[in-house]
Amino acid sequence: MDIQVNEGKNLTIDIDGIPYMRIPVKTHVVMREDNLAEVVDKYTKDIRQEGDIIFCSEKIVAITQGRSFHIDDIHPSWMANFLVKFVYKSPYGIGLGSPYTMQLAIEDVGIPRIMLGCIAAAVTKPFGVRGAFYKVCGQRAYAIDGPCDYTLPPYNKYAKMAPKNPNKVAKEMKEKLGNEFIVLDANDLNVDILGKSSKELDEKFLKALFKDNPLGQSSQQTPIAIVRKA
Repeated sequence: MDIQVNEGKNLTIDIDGIPYMRIPVKTHVVMREDNLAEVVDKYTKDIRQEGDIIFCSEKIVAITQGRSFHIDDIHPSWMANFLVKFVYKSPYGIGLGSPYTMQLAIEDVGIPRIMLGCIAAAVTKPFGVRGAFYKVCGQRAYAIDGPCDYTLPPYNKYAKMAPKNPNKVAKEMKEKLGNEFIVLDANDLNVDILGKSSKELDEKFLKALFKDNPLGQSSQQTPIAIVRKA
């Protein structure tokens, strides 16, 4: 098997003294009309083995669910334009730092929770505390992302919501593929497990496997990884 590791990334990582391979799987540019199960099966069927865990970027799950939108089709409200002024701009992703993504948050999470998150952020900010907004608004708000220069076209002009029912997606994928399946949101700053096919899978272990973000963030075109003991 010819394994191509993403530039600047490592194939293996040690967890409690045990080495694990994170095999990046390159795909075509996944679009709304694609079927997630068909895409994952097509690109992993010659690689995956019994006992492997399949990790999948939440981005392509959201895209195939129709939860990714061209910015021309998103119309930020006055509230979205107002609230975005108070969002911390992270170098690791646009998050809700765009009127387009803030509008998606308002639509998906709801105005009351967004406002409560803003109040929490305003109260804690003077004490140097960051992240209160997302703690209140939850993973659905945190997983929203928008257009960035480094994002693979055409998605450098898109904003997306978090995937819907990621745990259900993971369980259905396990039934179809036979392997444990994880839906994750990872960047160079943080790793979140949005969905997993079995409750028994340890979230701390799953996060540790991807703490160095081996799938990359831009043109790598590897939204899937297969994990196995080295």
